Amino acid sequence: MSGMTVGFIMFAVLLALMVIRIPIGISMFIAGAGGYVYLTGSEVPLMASLKNLAYARLSNYDLVVIPLFLLMGQFATHGGLSRSLFRFVSAFIGHRKGGVAMAAMGACAGFGAICGSSLATAATMGQVVLPELRRYGYAGSLATGTLAAGGTLGIMIPPSVPLIIYAILTQESIGKLFMAAVIPGLLAMIGYMIVIQIIVRRRPEMGPAGERTAWPERIRELIQVGPVLAVFVVVIVGIYAGWATPTEAAAIGAAACGVIAVASGGLRWKGLLESALGTAQATAMIYLVLLGADMLNVSLALSQLPAELASWVQHSGLSPFLVIVAILLVYIFLGCVMDSLAMILLTIPIFYPMVMGLDFYGMSHDDKSIWFGILALMVVEIGLVHPPVGMNVYIINRLAKDVPLTETFKGVLPFLASDFIRIAALVLFPSLALVLVRTFGAL
Repeated sequence: MSGMTVGFIMFAVLLALMVIRIPIGISMFIAGAGGYVYLTGSEVPLMASLKNLAYARLSNYDLVVIPLFLLMGQFATHGGLSRSLFRFVSAFIGHRKGGVAMAAMGACAGFGAICGSSLATAATMGQVVLPELRRYGYAGSLATGTLAAGGTLGIMIPPSVPLIIYAILTQESIGKLFMAAVIPGLLAMIGYMIVIQIIVRRRPEMGPAGERTAWPERIRELIQVGPVLAVFVVVIVGIYAGWATPTEAAAIGAAACGVIAVASGGLRWKGLLESALGTAQATAMIYLVLLGADMLNVSLALSQLPAELASWVQHSGLSPFLVIVAILLVYIFLGCVMDSLAMILLTIPIFYPMVMGLDFYGMSHDDKSIWFGILALMVVEIGLVHPPVGMNVYIINRLAKDVPLTETFKGVLPFLASDFIRIAALVLFPSLALVLVRTFGAL
């Protein structure tokens, strides 16, 4: 068989293993190891490769940033910082129609800025906000749809674990990618708030107004949440301004969140132990998936599948925009069957060479790399809320057991429309992702 045929067979085996519920990391390792043995004609080269595979990947200093950002998110989760964020945003806009739902969206964005995980954002904010939405009589579909969509801001607002993985796979700057994600992330939050306003204007009973908060109380909430906002600013500005490496900034952020959580009285010994255990479990899962992806990618490189596909696309005469739309559709389809991290690890070695070989608005290689990373992240984010998987939907639905799953999926549909509009805007106007990188890069 040709190398390309072997490459496609590896993908078929991978999908088959996932269908029978083999963990994604192990599935990728099995498919990659089988392809490696076939392409080399012996298991001896595979054994020789495995000697260095784990060390070559896990000795990468940049990978330390993942458990540090995860630990920062764990401290924020167990330290009760999510509740402070929600009270702060709700104090300013909760008195409007749909205001409590919009406050939930703003709090999700704020929590995502110190968490980096969509699932953690959805689960944590769901526990905090759902009782408030019920108290004010919000419709079940709007309440659960808001929180499921808001959870996706956990990976859109930097720091973002999938964005870190993309940076490592493509040798891109983590700081530049974080900076590039700021405007698209804010646009996501604003777009979701506009969706909530449209819904409550058409059907006011779905999102009643909350209580108005006096200005002295608003000031107190601002003072309480100030340290959390300062952590985000220090981490992001520190990385991009060159004051600290991403790993150093993540360590500072984790330590600061831990101190804030302890000082606020929200983090005790039990929470500290749960934070450490949660970080270890999530890190182990991510590293296992990384090792499986490395095995698969080595085999794909031997098969020449990525290079052949990139060459075919370049010489096919297809419009670059037709190619990028096709890639985005593949991401949406994959979102039905796998999580965001697996999608990034599986597809970037295939799609990245294709995109880098095409011309988009005359952009440089670095600009294309950053733009495609943000674009891929935005489409991957959709997979967290659209059926039939939609992990965020299932997490929120587990918390709101009185709301049927079909109602929750109906609730996220308007937010998906906002996502598609934002993706189209980024495809047509790459500067939305590049303007901050170009502006601060020139300083």
